[in-house]
Amino acid sequence: MPKRSLPLPGHRTGWSTGRRALVLAGVLTGLLVTAGVSAHITGREEQPSSPPGGSAAAPPSPSTGPAGPAETDPTPGAGPVPAPPKISDPVAFAEAAAVMLWSYDTRDTDHEHHLAGVEAWMTTESRYRDWSSVSARVPDPTLWSRMADQGQHATADAATGHYPSAFRQALAEDPAAITKAYIYAVTVTGTQRITWANGGSGAEDRSITLAVQCRPARACSLVAVAPHVAP
Repeated sequence: MPKRSLPLPGHRTGWSTGRRALVLAGVLTGLLVTAGVSAHITGREEQPSSPPGGSAAAPPSPSTGPAGPAETDPTPGAGPVPAPPKISDPVAFAEAAAVMLWSYDTRDTDHEHHLAGVEAWMTTESRYRDWSSVSARVPDPTLWSRMADQGQHATADAATGHYPSAFRQALAEDPAAITKAYIYAVTVTGTQRITWANGGSGAEDRSITLAVQCRPARACSLVAVAPHVAP
């Protein structure tokens, strides 16, 4: 019987109550209340592409320019985890981050180094950083070891990235809200391809909603992973 792949854990934890309350109070207070959006991705989200009235409008986005000071930039990746791209577009960064989270190689990377590579994508602003929601997407050391025994590895592609509709509507009602922390919610869909020993393989469609921070003139960074996908 062929060995089966060991899937990555996807929903082991949600954003903490304290973290949600902090962001609600300090970042986009009232934005999600107005939109009626789940508290899971409270306060970190974004911008209108279609404001009330039906006319299209570009969502507010960070200005282009060089990345900010080194201390605010993500650090290089570790092992085969790629370093975060130095881009200022929230959707493009979220798509890259989703591919990073869906990809791994237990054949030549131990758990510690893979986790360090993922953490390099995180914002350094501790007020908004929700590392627990991101690290939950990485198998724990025991599961990683079992996956390594099977030589399991995965690659991924992002097909589409978009701002969730509820957040576009919410920010259309309060466009200035995004300027408090420049944190955007982006939902990404794509495909993950898993391969393991003895020729085993499979592919699965994936979807994820990420919170990313893209301050003007700085490279984007990852803030959190939502426990549920926002349409």
